[in-house]
Amino acid sequence: MAVAPVESITSLSSDLFYDILRRLDGPTLASAACTCASFSSISKEESLWENVCSSVWPSTNREDVKSLISSIGGYRKFYADCFPLIVNKEVGEYQWNNNLQYPDDWTEAEYYGDMIEFESISPSDFVSIVDIRFKEKPICSKVLWGIPNANGYDEWFFNCPFRIDLLSCADRDDNNDGVVTLSVSDGLPPITSMEREKKDGKLWQELRDGLLLSWIIVNKKIKQSANLASWISLDGQRHWPTDKDFVFRFGSVLSAKDIFPSQVVQCILIMKFRVVHTEEEGVQTTLKLTELSMQLEDMEGAHVNGRNSLHILKEALSSRRSKNYGEVLESCHMYLKVQNELKEEKMRNESRLDRLCILSGIAAFMTFWYCFMKW
Repeated sequence: MAVAPVESITSLSSDLFYDILRRLDGPTLASAACTCASFSSISKEESLWENVCSSVWPSTNREDVKSLISSIGGYRKFYADCFPLIVNKEVGEYQWNNNLQYPDDWTEAEYYGDMIEFESISPSDFVSIVDIRFKEKPICSKVLWGIPNANGYDEWFFNCPFRIDLLSCADRDDNNDGVVTLSVSDGLPPITSMEREKKDGKLWQELRDGLLLSWIIVNKKIKQSANLASWISLDGQRHWPTDKDFVFRFGSVLSAKDIFPSQVVQCILIMKFRVVHTEEEGVQTTLKLTELSMQLEDMEGAHVNGRNSLHILKEALSSRRSKNYGEVLESCHMYLKVQNELKEEKMRNESRLDRLCILSGIAAFMTFWYCFMKW
């Protein structure tokens, strides 16, 4: 194909350039901006990035979200912050050591960090912007302003496990009063019976391969945002806790320096669907979204409390990102690998301790028996 000379390109109107660029997706638009001065100039137009964000995150079409994005730096910055995912390289450096603990005589300020900094972090500063796709089709968009159950910001919130249950707390003005369903018309395979599904796992595979999750956290005060999801599921469970439930886990590995000895925690995003209709009932196969939640979990599997969670979430907004999603998934899988190794090591230690206790008991009994017989 012949390439137009530079003089011909520069002579084209900016309106034509704009019309070309508005048809591009985010990565292509960013690449086009590097090709020539004209593209570079026009690619800074906020309307172009608004279109890109709208196609990636339908929730950004809401008027309140539009105002929020404008207040934190605009759509171009929002896309640059939230399209790359959080990647944590510190996971592989973690080596469990039973002696790796904070001193018992540390003060609360030393353990939790600067208390003034914690007091400056308010639950009302955070906004959750969540979008779910199935086979590239948007099926759910929800927005949550603030953090639920944090009214008063008191000791109860500080010390209890942090959790956001989006379905029970998010705005109810979208997606048919909050009810989110998937059916054959959305691309699900027809299921004649759950017994058949248990054998071939066709529905499970379609869900695992087709579901995409984006969970963006925005801090209005510091004007920063980040995507805490992994887009695709990290793992899941079939038929748990009932025969009709499908649970998928998304998330990321976040820095927890000066909070936990492991230096990292996992942000766990749970998505659960339940089969409500199958073909044998005379209607098309239909699933209902029953859970969409976030929790932070430390390396030992304990849920992080509210105080530490706020600090970790704030720090996550300035963490390292990557457009290489393979690198992101690798860090998540590395975390799970190290966590499993830790659990196995603890089980071995507990087993050795049990054996020592048994041997110690036997030795004590034999000593007692020897003394008794001698007496």
